[in-house]
Amino acid sequence: MHPAGQVIEARLQHLETHLEQENPILLSTVQSFRQLDEVAFRLGLLEGDNSFAMQIPWWPLISVLGTFSAGKSTFINHYIDTTLQRSGNQAVDDRFTVICYSKEATAHALPGVALDSDPRFPFYQMSDEIEKVAKGEGDRIDAYLQLKTCPSEKLRGKILIDSPGFDADAQRTSTLRITDHIIDLSDLVLVFFDARHPEPGAMQDTLSHLIERTIHRNDTGKFLYILNQIDTTARENNPEDVIAAWQRALGERGLTAGRFYAIYNPDAAVPIEDEALRNRYEMKRDVDLKEIHSRMEEVEIERAYRIVGALEKTARDIEERSVPLVTAALERWKKRVLAGDALLMGGLLLALLIFSFNAGYWQGFMFAPPWLEDGFNSPLPWMVTALVLIVLVAIHFVVRKIAARSLLKGLRRQLAGSGIKGNPINAFLRSTRPWRSIFSKHPAGWGGRSRKQLREVLQATDTYIQTLNDQFTNPSGSEKLLAAEPAASTESAPRVAEESV
Repeated sequence: MHPAGQVIEARLQHLETHLEQENPILLSTVQSFRQLDEVAFRLGLLEGDNSFAMQIPWWPLISVLGTFSAGKSTFINHYIDTTLQRSGNQAVDDRFTVICYSKEATAHALPGVALDSDPRFPFYQMSDEIEKVAKGEGDRIDAYLQLKTCPSEKLRGKILIDSPGFDADAQRTSTLRITDHIIDLSDLVLVFFDARHPEPGAMQDTLSHLIERTIHRNDTGKFLYILNQIDTTARENNPEDVIAAWQRALGERGLTAGRFYAIYNPDAAVPIEDEALRNRYEMKRDVDLKEIHSRMEEVEIERAYRIVGALEKTARDIEERSVPLVTAALERWKKRVLAGDALLMGGLLLALLIFSFNAGYWQGFMFAPPWLEDGFNSPLPWMVTALVLIVLVAIHFVVRKIAARSLLKGLRRQLAGSGIKGNPINAFLRSTRPWRSIFSKHPAGWGGRSRKQLREVLQATDTYIQTLNDQFTNPSGSEKLLAAEPAASTESAPRVAEESV
């Protein structure tokens, strides 16, 4: 096995060891990811030690996003019952903080490179993505990310991500790129707003990026919109108006669906002297906090569906998006090669014809250069013919290469923001190698075997979903539930510095 393949297999086997005890259903999906990788390597969509299985987080992921001073860090500290994150009215943390469980009694803060180089976490090789949108910033990964560990039992089996706010201009492009990345990968997204500044003007940046870009997603159910620090509105005659104004502001941006909550931190609450009003606020807070925490605990279930969904989406993307994109590019490439061949070879033949006329090699309509005086009985005519053929073949392969390169810029433009997994550009270049005919109808590696494997993966995803459903549903109404496996344990959460997938 190739060294890169050995690296991939070692990671997948380690992942299987984790899942064997934690979630047997997800354990089965690893083999399906192997099949996907095999197809992708054959096509050229994957290279080196890459794997589709390593491009998704295998542990439940909860992201906490929002404006500066919206109380994100305070909420996290209260949830894990530990003062882990700095909090305040100003921007106290300008990096994404990944928080996970560690059995060590002391919390630790590790640099961003710990995330960039560890495939267990959702920021694996994020420095490459940052470099694409901000030249030179990829080397400054520590300025964007940090990893914190904590022994809180609330973190077992899940990963929390605390984000910086979106009000500052510095590093905006890279920050938004990372934000989009974690939104795509998260099982649950908590979007925080500050009740002290609920008007649209103060929320403009967050509304623009977090709202307008999410309302058309097919996973809007994972977004919870939270108006935090609602206790500061207790001095208002009718605090419900503040909540209503906030919801109207979201509605004006097109957000008409989703769960809306109003909460505050009981440990840092503004004193409310009116007992009846205080009870009203506490009741609202407790009900909403209970529901939010419940969703955070159920994220394990959503994670299982997300991974199966990612498996299905990747398989469909290969067949329905990547292969057609490469096929269309090859068709354009073939036309350019044929046009280039006709232009250059025709030009060369025309130049030779003009030269032969000027040299007097034509007698009437007969072509009679000196090297044909003895016909093809001497080696010289054969040598001239071979030389001409070599020149024509060389022209053809130069045209092939130039035509392929001329299409790369357009392909990159097509792929920008498309969300297509893998590297279709590499698949295209693989299909334009010198030994590949320009008349091939399909990309290299795409045939009956690849189609069969993708069908098997898609059929397997249906089985995985049905098995997951059987854990929580019983449509037949029979007394004996179909599910034999208990809900997944959370004992196998990522443990920093203990082992690597």
